[in-house]
Amino acid sequence: MSSPIILLNKPFGVLSQFTDEAGRPTLAGLLHAPGFRPAGRLDADSEGLLVLCDDGALQARIASPRHKLLKTYRVQVEGEIDQAAATQLCRGVALNDGPARAVSARPIAAPLLWERHPPVRFRAHIPTSWLEIVLDEGRNRQVRRMTAAVGFPTLRLVRWRIGPWCVEGLAPGAWRREIAELGVAAHGRGQTSQNGIMRRPRRAPA
Repeated sequence: MSSPIILLNKPFGVLSQFTDEAGRPTLAGLLHAPGFRPAGRLDADSEGLLVLCDDGALQARIASPRHKLLKTYRVQVEGEIDQAAATQLCRGVALNDGPARAVSARPIAAPLLWERHPPVRFRAHIPTSWLEIVLDEGRNRQVRRMTAAVGFPTLRLVRWRIGPWCVEGLAPGAWRREIAELGVAAHGRGQTSQNGIMRRPRRAPA
């Protein structure tokens, strides 16, 4: 059984919801998608992939920690992170809501990403570096708390992949529509919003 999904590159500062009583930026300013809701959340100060579904079973399968769908993040941290710190993330760190462990973690070269608005604030005398970390759960601000626990505070957090779906090819605020199986297998039937890279005709989600 298949179900339509929307892959969205959520920009910095946008809430992972369609309404906000305080008037903060929401998904409603990026797309009109009646019946679609995010499968999981991404903090306002984080960027990257958000999967939206109109099928409750698929939404639960993506969002629920018990299904252990892998989520990949590219993280800019303060300081020059090394393999020893990455290994510690995989061995596990103590957080205030219990221990947490990455499925994998490794230092990476600075990736080619879109510019963030506003840009990250740096401290001139402290270098920065990048880490790729994969989790199979999604506790509140978990990546930020984990990197801080090994001595490298997060400066920028981009969710790059959720299971088989990737944000690659989407500009901030752009989206594309795909078809997913309830077994969480993605198919290449992308339809990208007008400010994305594929530049295909836009159609409102059904």
